[in-house]
Amino acid sequence: MGLLKKIFGVSTEQKEEKVLPWISLNELDQLDFIENKSATKTQVLFKHSTRCGISSMVMRQFVEAYQLTEKDIDLYYLDLLNYREISNEIANKFQVLHESPQLIVIKNGVVVAHASHGAINDIELQRHL
Repeated sequence: MGLLKKIFGVSTEQKEEKVLPWISLNELDQLDFIENKSATKTQVLFKHSTRCGISSMVMRQFVEAYQLTEKDIDLYYLDLLNYREISNEIANKFQVLHESPQLIVIKNGVVVAHASHGAINDIELQRHL
């Protein structure tokens, strides 16, 4: 056991980074596909600002708690800094006011849940399968 762990309970070993099955959302045409696909499989959009500390913290918490697979849902990642026009269209198409970070759950063509900031991690995705 290392000295740091003995004194502070801190491990010097690096944890293996968890990687989620993200699908990059970078084309406006994907929104129609997402809406149509939601008739057979729940679609989830995660809007993230790469320059925002709160967004980064919420993203880390979301990744750590995530327990689903690609068979359960399609998980889309939107980089707000590079694709703001897509975020604007999401707000228009699905009638959800833009916020960042933001999680939007779509099923049967409609939003069944959405949240922003820390409330993102309160959404129980399993309920929407």
